[in-house]
Amino acid sequence: MAGSGFSRREFLGGAIAATALFSVVPRQALGGPGRKAPSDVLTRAIIGPGGRGGGFVRQNTPGETPFVLAVCDVDAGRLQGALHRAGSPCEGYTDFRRVMDRKDVDVVYIATPPHWHALISIAAAQAGKDIYCEKPMTKFIAEGRAVANTVRRYRRIFQVGTFGRFGVGSNDRTYKTLASGVVQGSGPIIRMTPNWKVREWSGHLNDKPRPVPPNLDYNMWLGPAPYKPYFPHHVHGSFRGYWDYDGGGLADMGQHYLDGPQCHLAKDDTSPVEIEASAPRPQHPYAVQLWGWVTLKYADGTTLIFQSNEWGDPCPLEERGLPTLTPEQEQIVAAVPDTPRKYGSGEQGFEEAVKLRKECAGNAGVSHRCACLMHLANIAIRMGRKLHYDPDKEQFIGDDEANRLAYQPMRAPWHLPA
Repeated sequence: MAGSGFSRREFLGGAIAATALFSVVPRQALGGPGRKAPSDVLTRAIIGPGGRGGGFVRQNTPGETPFVLAVCDVDAGRLQGALHRAGSPCEGYTDFRRVMDRKDVDVVYIATPPHWHALISIAAAQAGKDIYCEKPMTKFIAEGRAVANTVRRYRRIFQVGTFGRFGVGSNDRTYKTLASGVVQGSGPIIRMTPNWKVREWSGHLNDKPRPVPPNLDYNMWLGPAPYKPYFPHHVHGSFRGYWDYDGGGLADMGQHYLDGPQCHLAKDDTSPVEIEASAPRPQHPYAVQLWGWVTLKYADGTTLIFQSNEWGDPCPLEERGLPTLTPEQEQIVAAVPDTPRKYGSGEQGFEEAVKLRKECAGNAGVSHRCACLMHLANIAIRMGRKLHYDPDKEQFIGDDEANRLAYQPMRAPWHLPA
């Protein structure tokens, strides 16, 4: 039952133990040297097995317990390719909801475009599946909170596919200083200049509509996104350059770059309160374009500068480190406890967390806050003015226009849970 916390693996393990003395069980059901029992195998379904998702499709080995049970894609060519890679008894689907009906699937790997991430994650949690979701976690802010709430309600294990937090310690001086609360108004200012892929994932402005390929269920590909005519550049990878489906290079790469620093800066439970961006005006309403820099300031003064070096002048804000602390403040910092261990953010760490029912490092709550950094930055780029944000209510203060980008409507019949 979804949300019961009693998994298929636990049931099978208990059933085998209870019947072992009273029946003849095939050797493959009991496991042994070089062979896993079915109760030890995490069965998986992959939603979106083309591109990045193809890496989650492994071949089922004849004679051993199959673990890739389902693949789902709205592109018939990609679906057939995934079925061929997985082999029997993997089954193919074009509607992810049919995958959720399967009681024999433990884990769902989601590698669709981001405008589908939230709805599929929510459906998986409600169906009692654990979830590995590619980055960015969601397309807009309200989706992330809905996912985090649903994952918690149904007691599922959730991991975003980023290695940014793996190996990042949250027990060092910076973390403890900022977690202690002794720094107010004078937190560090940090400039970040990685490859945000700004030009690579800029959208095309003058493409002409084309006929939908016969192998693509375009209406299902769009799903909750607004209906627009079919443009080849809008799907299969290059979708990243269009606001309806993603958020450009910043959303593509941001969760990689920001997950670790967010932990290091003790900001897993909050978001910036002021956001300002430098970008061309007016911004295109549909295609993601260039931007220069974004500043995101937290309530304690900690500030992140995203610098693209692709447009305009660099942000004039100067970097700074932590302030000098008094002896009394040092004592407060020293008393901050170490954070408990969480499991690593790669695929292997995720599966270990699933088996032990332990929270992942990149769980839904902290990954939502990380995704918010990209969403807030992109909204500032689109709005062209300084924004003021309430990190507890997760809404902009006195700015209905900005809030419409944080809480975007979905195309019927798709919607977030009430």
